[in-house]
Formats: sequence, C-alpha cells, structure tokens
Amino acid sequence: MAVDYTVIVVYLAGMLAMGWWGMRRARSKSEFLVAGRRLGPAMYSGTMAAIVLGGASTIGGVGLGYQYGLSGAWMVFAIGLGLLALSVFFSARIARLKVYTVSEMLDLRYGGRAGVISGVVMWAYTLMLATTSTIAYATIFDVLFDMNRTLAIVLGGSIVVAYSTLGGMWSITLTDMVQFVVKTIGVLLLLLPIAVVKAGGFGEMRAKLPTGYFDPLGIGGETIFTYVLIYTFGMLIGQDIWQRVFTARSDTTARWGGTVAGTYCLAYALAGAVIGTAAKVLYPNLANADDAFATIVKDELPIGVRGLVLAAALAAVMSTSSGALIACATVANNDIWSRLRGAVRGARGERDDQGEAGEQVERDEVRGNRVFILVMGVAVIGTAIALNNVVEALTVAYNLLVGGLLVPILGGLLWKRGTVQGALASVIVGGLAVVGLMASYGILANQPVYYGLLSSLAAYLVVSLATPATDAAVLAAWRERLAGRAPEPAYESVPTPQ
Repeated sequence: MAVDYTVIVVYLAGMLAMGWWGMRRARSKSEFLVAGRRLGPAMYSGTMAAIVLGGASTIGGVGLGYQYGLSGAWMVFAIGLGLLALSVFFSARIARLKVYTVSEMLDLRYGGRAGVISGVVMWAYTLMLATTSTIAYATIFDVLFDMNRTLAIVLGGSIVVAYSTLGGMWSITLTDMVQFVVKTIGVLLLLLPIAVVKAGGFGEMRAKLPTGYFDPLGIGGETIFTYVLIYTFGMLIGQDIWQRVFTARSDTTARWGGTVAGTYCLAYALAGAVIGTAAKVLYPNLANADDAFATIVKDELPIGVRGLVLAAALAAVMSTSSGALIACATVANNDIWSRLRGAVRGARGERDDQGEAGEQVERDEVRGNRVFILVMGVAVIGTAIALNNVVEALTVAYNLLVGGLLVPILGGLLWKRGTVQGALASVIVGGLAVVGLMASYGILANQPVYYGLLSSLAAYLVVSLATPATDAAVLAAWRERLAGRAPEPAYESVPTPQ
C-alpha cells in the first residue's frame, strides 16, 4: 500500500499548495467569493462539474447501481438534468445580476425584507450539505488507513477548511480543477473499464444478474420523480451552485460551460451505475450497498491505480465539501450577520461606516469572510462528528431547500406579480411544513417535500395576489440588473496581483 499512500499524500499536499497560491489572488471581496467573476469556459465547466459530483454522486451512485443496476443512475442523472436546465434557462440572467447570494437576488426582485429569513433557510441547507460531504471522509480514510472515524473527519475536514480559508473561491476553483481531472481519470477512464472487465463483460453481467438490473426504470417511478423533484430543482436554487454561476466571466460562459458540465454529469451517472452493477456480480452479498465502491477499489485494482481511484473519491468529496463550506460562510456573513448587525446599528442610530478607502473596505471584507469560513468549517466538522447518517442529513438539506425556497426564487424569475409578502409567506409556510411533516412521516419519507412544496406554492400565490403589486421602480431596477445594464457594485473591479 506504500505506493497508494504516496499518491494520496501527494494529492492532499497539492490541495494545500493550491490554497496557498489562491491566497495571493484573493485580495478583494469579488476575488475571494466569486473568483473575480472571471472564469472562462474550460475552468468554469470543470469546477461546476466538480462541485455537483460529490461523495454522494460517486460512492452513493455506485451503491445505487449495486442495488438497482442501471436505473441506479437516476439520482446523479437528476443532478445533471438540473444543471442543464439551470445553464440553458437561467444562468445568463443569474450571472448578470452581479450579486453574491441567492438572498441578495430575492431582495433585488422583491424590494428588500426577504434576505434574513431566506438566508437562514439557505444557511441550514449549505451547513447540512457541507456536513454530509465531511462525514464521507470517514469512509475513504477507513479504507486507506483503517483510521478512527472522528480522526478521519477532522483530518479531511481540516484540509478543506485550510485551503478554503486561505484563498476562498480562487483556492476552491484551482483545487476543483485538479479534482475534476483526478475524478475523470480515476472513475471514468480507470475504474469503469476495469470493473466491467473484472465482471466478465456486459454479456456475463447480463447472464448473472436479474433482468431488472438492466431496466432503465427499474428503481421505480416514484423514486425517479422524487429524485427529479429534489435534485433537479435543487440544482436550480442552491447557493453553492449559484455562487459558481457568479464566477463566469460572461453570459456565454455560464450557459455553454454549464451545459458541458451537465452533460458530463449524465455520463458520470451512467458510469457509477455500471460500476455498481459490476460490483454486484463480483460481490453479490455485501451487507451495505455503499461499501461497493470501496470494496471493488480495494480488491480489484492494481497498486498505484488503487491510490489514484481513492484520490478520485476523495476529490469528489472535497469539491462538494469546499463549495458548500464557502456557500455556508457567505450566507452566514452576508445574509445573516451583516444584516442583523446593520439593523442593530440602525436602531441605535449608529453609522455603518466600513472605512474611508475602498481598498481598506475590501481588505476588511476579505478578512471577515475568511473568519466566517474558518468558524463555519469548525461547526461543520463538529456537526459531522455528531451525526452518523449521511442520507438523512442530505435529505433534510434538500427538503428545506426545495420546500422553502424553490417557489419564491423561481416565482421571482418568472412571475412579475409575485410580492415580498408572498415570498416571505412561501418561505415560512413551506419551511415549517417540511419540518413538521418530517417529524410526522419520518425524515426519509417523500411526503414532506411533496406537501411542503405545494403549501409553499399556495402561500406564494394567495398572499401575492392579496397584497399590492411590487413597486414599479423596484421592478424597473430588477429588469435593468437582469439585462446587465445596471452599474457594477462598488469595489467589484479591484486589480488582481500577477
């Protein structure tokens, strides 16, 4: 295993080095949070694919393939469909808004007052998403080093927190590009063909497994519908995804780069299902389907290749974890803490003066966001140690996101009659309904997100129609931002040192 260990250690050291290099570029709020809004098509596509294809897509996708065969691809397939829909229909408009968070978009569209409540819901989603990715370190490091669960979480989480805190989105972008390449080589180019060959080829796989394993709808219509509802729509509104859209340097980059990333996700989904199906042939009696990935890697791959593929799994987990972490910290700082602090100062009659010079303000904001990433990172590691069930944590995250925020966000983009009162009612009613129904039906039940979404939609429509329409000046300013004609926010264009 010495060669495999060396591969992993070199990979982890490279991640920290990327963080240090990214720190030199992140000198302004824009550079730190959205990479200066300057990513071109290649880098944008790679980093977008990296963040959406995490541990659940890699380890969980193979596990679903082990359980259900080719139809196990539907979970990751739904993620790819969501990314395609976001890129084709919404990404250009989102990129032109020149904001940092989803809650800022809601404030622009509805005229303020929606930010803190929507920020709390989005913060809870990003915190749980980062937590689920951090828990996955335990599985990978257990296979690698037979490491204690808590120590594995602390080790993996600390590396992600370190490079994210150092350079913000620039560090995360650079590491995600490396992770994208490692995942492509490790999973698509190495593990996929080796797994199929070891299982005897597709003919042998068909002969040894029930025909249902090759039915594209074998996982069940209701499960497919739930995946689309949660993951496809979740891709449209998540802060972690939008924050990557904000990094695109142009509308074209956001649209076509995202389309390439979404297409890559579809291929990755099928690859995971095929690998899981091959694992079912090789190891038909595994106690836990999620062990399929680690088992086939540990037992079937040659030395060196095994280390690279495990590095690919680690890359998948780290990319999602770091993206969710910076999203969580951005929301906590910009949508919750800054607003509450401003409200308190306003009530006291104090000025919210951040400094005399723009450069000083930028340094203060970078420092503040860096502190929030560190604090949120510690909170994520602590939460991951306390929790055991990844699926339940991920389900809570997406139920809150879709049930509480899908309607007011898409409503704001598509329906001009929506009002701030309707948006607030939608967030509160949908969020409370989801939480109450999860307590009643169980966290893993489908009913909470179904009924929560319906109640959110009903509240949005009824309250919006019952309250005065959004002020014409607010809508006019909103249309200017959507069209990209509004002036750049202050201090956006701070030169990046070479």
